[in-house]
Amino acid sequence: MRGEEETNQAIERYGDTVRRLCMIHLKNEADTQDIFQTVFLKYLLYDRPFESREHEKAWFIRVTLNACKDLLKSFFRSRTVPLEELTNKAADLTDEAREVLNAVLALPQKERDVVYLHYYEGYTAPEISRLLGKNVNTIYTNLARARERLKELLGGEVHG
Repeated sequence: MRGEEETNQAIERYGDTVRRLCMIHLKNEADTQDIFQTVFLKYLLYDRPFESREHEKAWFIRVTLNACKDLLKSFFRSRTVPLEELTNKAADLTDEAREVLNAVLALPQKERDVVYLHYYEGYTAPEISRLLGKNVNTIYTNLARARERLKELLGGEVHG
């Protein structure tokens, strides 16, 4: 296992490369952050020495690309549709449904994610917890906060 200082130096050297590769493949800041953390955690746990800086850089590129590909072909990703895509179908929605969709889109990202997964995809809080790698109580908190914000945005009761 590598030390904190060695890992921080690697982040300085290769962080921009990893981020750019992720953004090119994932086109999503949240997924980019997740993969960035995954790549540097793998580096931290990788205990073999590199032959050279070029070998180390090649390792980062390979691990980043593989992590991006794994995420893109994951079961979870194939079963969801970004909320932004739903706005393209907004013409087919009633005024009330369009208003709810716009309110959901106005939520902060972490609340929007749990609302989408819970109400649109039908996942339970414990399932969302496992999917996102978050504590189940955090998911319940995010759902509660989202419901309160939606209640304020929609000016009425939100049932859940």
